[in-house]
Amino acid sequence: MENVNLVVHKRDVTGTRAARRLRRQGLVPGVLYGHGRPAVLLAVEPRALREALSTEAGRHAVLNVTFEGQKRAHKAVVKELAVDRVTGDLLHVDLQEVRLDETIETTVAVHFEGEARGVKAGGLLDEVLREVTVRGKVTDIPEHLTLDISGLGVNETARVADLQVPEGIAVVDDPETILCTVLPRRTAAAVEAELEEAAPAEPEVVGKAGKAAGEEG
Repeated sequence: MENVNLVVHKRDVTGTRAARRLRRQGLVPGVLYGHGRPAVLLAVEPRALREALSTEAGRHAVLNVTFEGQKRAHKAVVKELAVDRVTGDLLHVDLQEVRLDETIETTVAVHFEGEARGVKAGGLLDEVLREVTVRGKVTDIPEHLTLDISGLGVNETARVADLQVPEGIAVVDDPETILCTVLPRRTAAAVEAELEEAAPAEPEVVGKAGKAAGEEG
């Protein structure tokens, strides 16, 4: 796990309005917590945060967090990063202070490698889950886990148990959790037939006398 320097600013005001004000000023609100100490409010420049998370270790780099004007560095990792799904703007960051020999739980991305043979045969890859929770020493947490799906056929699935996990790392999630499935490609006719089958039945038109329209009393 790579060590990266990150300078942050201390902030005193909390709340939604204060956070919006910070974002308008070009800063990302955040918090640093851990080891039983009170949480410390902070703000960080988005460019500095992006650079810190753009190394080979990605979001799992050990950050040397230094508050502006101070010399002491806090070893920390990103516990949670909120990003606007539309604009991609960084909205909030939670930093967890750690010791390098400490065991932690965190989420890591799953990278699917290779082209499934079922896809080559005309199927569609359904990516059900793209990250898992792992446990390990801070310095051993990988940037991502790899899953080779090249042997996956149509109607076959890959599960958490199939992941290639480095030594010293344990996946917390249920081994039977599905990560991806190769689905058969449905034809337009099959889709249309399913829609017709799912459509509600035509309601019976009833006249004022309570009989079906067109019937004679």
